[in-house]
Amino acid sequence: LIMDGAVKSRASDIHLEPEEDRLRVRYRIDGTLHDTLSLPSVAASLLISRIKILANMNIADHHHPQDGQFSIKAKGRLMDIRVGTGPTVHGEMASLRLLYKSRATLNMSELGFLPESLAKYERMLKVPYGMILTSGPTGAGKTTTLYASINQLDYIGQNIITIEEPVEYRFKNINQIQVNSRAGITFASGLRSILRLDPDVILVGEIRDAETASIAIQSALTGHLVLSSIHANDAVGVVFRLLDLGVEPYLVSSALIGVVAQRMV
Repeated sequence: LIMDGAVKSRASDIHLEPEEDRLRVRYRIDGTLHDTLSLPSVAASLLISRIKILANMNIADHHHPQDGQFSIKAKGRLMDIRVGTGPTVHGEMASLRLLYKSRATLNMSELGFLPESLAKYERMLKVPYGMILTSGPTGAGKTTTLYASINQLDYIGQNIITIEEPVEYRFKNINQIQVNSRAGITFASGLRSILRLDPDVILVGEIRDAETASIAIQSALTGHLVLSSIHANDAVGVVFRLLDLGVEPYLVSSALIGVVAQRMV
């Protein structure tokens, strides 16, 4: 019922939030959370335990944050569900990110860009090497833009490799690597290994630290097209964020092809 309602509402996330006398259910739609259901408190632990079982999480541990993932079919649509749980004073809360598999096949023309902005971005994608970054708040569609971008590239004549946390959509003919901290695979170490695999195009799910930023910049300067996202409020903020991460200004100017700062409207 909750999943079907989320799909019908085109929600990107489901929040299950225990309160003193109820379980509050909210959907994130177009970036904003909306109250949807109010369930009895007794349903909270049962529902979250069931979700943790599906996501291969430890149902006996109620005191530490956990994350997991599972696949489901709701309203006839296949999707992956990314789950995060954490303890609160009223019990465990859960956040479910709905990753609609069909969205990975979006064409650039379906992203909602203004025609002139789309034309500029498509020209950027034709540059053989350098870095293109997307920025924007959570839920603004950064990942969708990145996936639509690599979906448009020539994956037959090029070696396209991604490093993501987690892999949100699975593509044919594109090599995808998932961050796994337990196995020692971080964005930085994964990016280093990708450079030894003769890539043409590299997608880095997110640039979070100085090491990843440095390796991504060097990759862009050595004949690779690098696509990634970064936390910044606007396009100018992306440049300042790279500088904050220790990237020299001359390297930023040499490597950066362009920036997409987007909002969901």
